[in-house]
Amino acid sequence: MRFFVIEKRLTTRRITALKLQKRNHQRVNVYLDGEYAFGLARIVAAWLTVGVELSEEKITQLQVEDEREMAYQRALNLINYRPRAESEIRQNLRRHNLEEGTIQSVMERLRASGLVDDAGFAQTWVDNRTDLRPRSRRALAFELKQRGVSADIIDSTLDHVDDSTMAYQAAHRQAPKIKISEWREFRLKMLRYLAQRGFSYEVSAEAARQVWEESQKAEQLTDEGVNL
Repeated sequence: MRFFVIEKRLTTRRITALKLQKRNHQRVNVYLDGEYAFGLARIVAAWLTVGVELSEEKITQLQVEDEREMAYQRALNLINYRPRAESEIRQNLRRHNLEEGTIQSVMERLRASGLVDDAGFAQTWVDNRTDLRPRSRRALAFELKQRGVSADIIDSTLDHVDDSTMAYQAAHRQAPKIKISEWREFRLKMLRYLAQRGFSYEVSAEAARQVWEESQKAEQLTDEGVNL
C-alpha cells in the first residue's frame, strides 16, 4: 500500500491554482504543486478545479487539446476576415508549425460546422467578382486555383459564367472613368483595361463598342433635352 502511494505522488501533480490571464481572459494559467505549469484555453480548462491531480498523460492530453483549440480559433479569425478555401486555412496553420493531426482535427471541426466548403467558397468568390470587379473565366479560374480549389469545383462553378457578359459589365463600370470623346483613344484604353482582366481581344473589342455606342446615345439624348 505504501508503494502505491509513493508511486502516485511521483507520477501525478496536483492543481494548486487556476488564474485567468491578465491580457487574455479566454485563457487560464494552471499552477501545479505551487508553481506555474502552463496555460490553457478556458473551454479546455473548464472541468479543472483546484485539488485535482493530473497524471503526465493527462497533462499531455490537455496541452494537445489546447493546441487544437488555439488552431481552431486561428482558423475562425481567418474565416471572419473573409471566406477561405480549405487549402488557404491549411497553409496558414502550417506556417505556425502545427502538427498535421492538429490541422486535420481543425478542418474536420470546421466542415462539421459548415464553416468551410470549397464549392460554396468558389461560388461566393465568383459572385463577388461579378458584382464588384468582373473578370474573365480564365482569370477567375486562375484566382481560384491559386487558393487551392480543385479543378472539378472550378469547372462546375464557372460553367455558367459568360465572358461577353462579364466584359460588358467591366467595361460599363470603367467607361465613366475614361473621360475621352474620341473613339480610337477610348477603344485603346478600354481594350487595355479589359485585357488586364483576362478578356480576349474579340470579347473586349465588342464590349468596348457596346459601351461606346451607349455613351454616345446617352450624350445625344442629353443634348436634345437641353435644346428643347
